[in-house]
Amino acid sequence: MKTASLPYVEHHRESLEKGVHLRIEVDRAARAPITAFFVTAVFWLLFGSLLALVASIKLHTPGFLADAAWLTFGRVRPAHLDSVIYGWCSAAGIGVGLWMTSRLCRAPIRHRRLLLGSAVLWNIGNAMGLVGVLGGWSTSVEWLEYPPLAALVLTAAFVPVMIEAVSMVRRRQPGHVYVSQWYILAAFFWFPWLYATAQVLLFWQPAPGPAQPAVNWWYAHNTLGLWFTPIGLASAYYFIPKVIGKPIHSYYLSMVGFWSLAFFYAWNGMHHLIGGPFPAWLISVSVVASLMMFVPVITVAVNHHLTMRGNFDALRWSPTLRFVVFAAMSYTVVSLQGSLTAIRSLNRLTHFTHYTVAHAHLGMYAFFTMMMFGAIYYIVPRLTGREWPSATAIKAHFWLCGLGVILYWVGLSIGGFKQGLALLDSDLPFMETVKLTLPYLELRSWAGTMMTLGHIVFAWSLWRVLAGRTPATGKATLLASQSAA
Repeated sequence: MKTASLPYVEHHRESLEKGVHLRIEVDRAARAPITAFFVTAVFWLLFGSLLALVASIKLHTPGFLADAAWLTFGRVRPAHLDSVIYGWCSAAGIGVGLWMTSRLCRAPIRHRRLLLGSAVLWNIGNAMGLVGVLGGWSTSVEWLEYPPLAALVLTAAFVPVMIEAVSMVRRRQPGHVYVSQWYILAAFFWFPWLYATAQVLLFWQPAPGPAQPAVNWWYAHNTLGLWFTPIGLASAYYFIPKVIGKPIHSYYLSMVGFWSLAFFYAWNGMHHLIGGPFPAWLISVSVVASLMMFVPVITVAVNHHLTMRGNFDALRWSPTLRFVVFAAMSYTVVSLQGSLTAIRSLNRLTHFTHYTVAHAHLGMYAFFTMMMFGAIYYIVPRLTGREWPSATAIKAHFWLCGLGVILYWVGLSIGGFKQGLALLDSDLPFMETVKLTLPYLELRSWAGTMMTLGHIVFAWSLWRVLAGRTPATGKATLLASQSAA
């Protein structure tokens, strides 16, 4: 019996060794391009955070930097939005998505120089766009403020990303196709389709005027739901099982979540136009589709919770899991909140208030940004062979950003709700409504300061690793004995 099992044991050992060598090869090939996208992302995160603070302070202290034309609120706020959307979130999402695809397909990145060129072009496109917005050449279309020339550069920069993603899928090793691969590949096709279509219909061959707001919100809402959300959910589906060493609870539930997201989300954006001069059927279909988003959201939440069940103690020692679980829980909350705000009676109260701003930050920050932080904490040691410099710094980053965004969301949600009630009161002067929001806007600035401090801590940690100022280690996660304390 013992002799008969030896060939199996030997084969198993060889398979494990082959898998280890392949992972090392995958990470070595990914090191330069993925690091380039991460550095790009963190740079624009810091730049966008600075713009965010300036814009926030101006809301309750209008005289702040009032004499600088480039720093007026009408320029700083969209510049902040675009630097975060395209500079931080998109670059981080590209890096995380490419690394996960390479790992899951077990196919090393081939076009490294092409991807490095893509990262350079991405920076050039963002720099051109932000100079255009701050210089007064904005298109004034929300989420698409970059001048069309900058948009062309970003489109060109994304082409090598698609080429490499398709190449890795074509070269993937035989075996199971994991749910994260579905989400990432779909996102890499959805985003250029959304971006190019919106550019054509709004700037190159403009649609008739009344249709342009519909195009704008079709793009803006679907960029969140069909670009950032799939990358974020792919990360959760990958990193939760990886950290706890347990497979996802149900592959079939994950497929229900994927296809229901793909089917229902594309219709959601029109609920932002409730009350506008648009066909009733268009708005009604969007409201129904928004409520149908309960299906993928609850499906994903149940799948993640049942996967984590019995392993929540890992949150004490895993930096990655701490961020990822926070982000996954935020996805559930923001999605359910978004579906409810599509209901006409609630939309009438919250639309055009700070409540909407709070909701947007719960999605783009509490969900997506926190998810990217967790992913980068996992990936970077595997790319560099070096450990993070400090468990304390990671904890500081998590609590500054986590508490900061909660404070931001709760404060502006309450303030926005009160603002909505005040706006519906025809007997209340408008300036009284403005004064009502001031304490909540000041709270917003304090919350933003907390998050910015967290970003600085994160950037410092990444710089230490990339500069080779942290110890090399055979383990690619911060020591449990350090982080559990």
